[in-house]
Amino acid sequence: MRLKWYFLCFFLAVGACSLPRGAALNSEILAGSDATDSAFSVVPVTRSTLPQIAKWPATGWNGSYRWLRGGGGPGSAYIKPGDVIDLVVWDNQDTSLLTGPGQNVTNIPGVKVSPAGTIFVPYVGDVRVNGMTEPQARAEVQDAIGMISQSAQVQLTVAAGQGNTVDMVSGVRSPGRIALDSRSVSLLSAIAQSGGIDTTLKNPLVRLVRGGQTYRIRSEELFANASRNITLRGGDKIIIEEDDRYFVALGATGTEEIVYFDRESISALEALSMAGGLADDRANLKGVLILREYPENATSARRENGPDKPQVVFTFDLTSADGLFAARKFRVNPGDTVIATESAIGPANTVMSLVAGLLNIRAKL
Repeated sequence: MRLKWYFLCFFLAVGACSLPRGAALNSEILAGSDATDSAFSVVPVTRSTLPQIAKWPATGWNGSYRWLRGGGGPGSAYIKPGDVIDLVVWDNQDTSLLTGPGQNVTNIPGVKVSPAGTIFVPYVGDVRVNGMTEPQARAEVQDAIGMISQSAQVQLTVAAGQGNTVDMVSGVRSPGRIALDSRSVSLLSAIAQSGGIDTTLKNPLVRLVRGGQTYRIRSEELFANASRNITLRGGDKIIIEEDDRYFVALGATGTEEIVYFDRESISALEALSMAGGLADDRANLKGVLILREYPENATSARRENGPDKPQVVFTFDLTSADGLFAARKFRVNPGDTVIATESAIGPANTVMSLVAGLLNIRAKL
């Protein structure tokens, strides 16, 4: 019987040594941080340190999405080079130069606006219409024709050329070119004309390219805020794509995986929630870490406000109100690694459970 007991102790001891480790301990990750030649710096995040950290440069993106202010978009329906104009001229004079014998109307279709912004009108010459609305251009042509015939009347219609169209490049059900037939074609209207945003896209991001500049906005913000629904201009290009920003969740959280952003900014507490929360029986509430890497030119040696070293470990103590409030305001950047370290109590509890089980078995022998 005693021999059986010895063998049982031996096998249980070996089993305890081979138990899964789980997440790393806080002390293991931060080991060596006090050394002068340490490759990284450790920064406790508290309400007193947050203002200084907030001045450090953003990593992984620009720090916020840039979007156009206001809903206006002047220039969307003004005549531009490449537009096509149809003219109809009425003149009741028998000797009119503008109409044929026995006729009082003539059609002049398909007159293309030249690169100089003019159209050619017979017996009149070039008439500048660039930058005018359709009524303004009609009045301009009417005045020019009036120089040779006071009784002539002009009808003018414009078909949008490439300069008065926008391109729905991707992220909608029916990509393509949309003509701006009026000055009030909005971004949401163009998206609707293209069949709406592709429902397979996760966390859609709307990107607008205009005049060599790129602007971005989350689709949810565009739908929720009427002032974001800008009027389009000729030449605009719209690309709708998935927001590819992410952080990595590791350790004693509900999940260990890449987690994509579902809003413009995410706090440390929100990141933990998105990762499934902290494991109650494993996580060290004083050992939540966020690992971030800054470019070399972002350090305090290169600029006034920046970390001491490019590699930084931010530490959070979620057992205090100060630490919790700080975690609510600390912004996670794309590419960050969020780690919930293992509590030292977890392995101890496992060993105690094994010992209790061992004693229970001995009592039955």
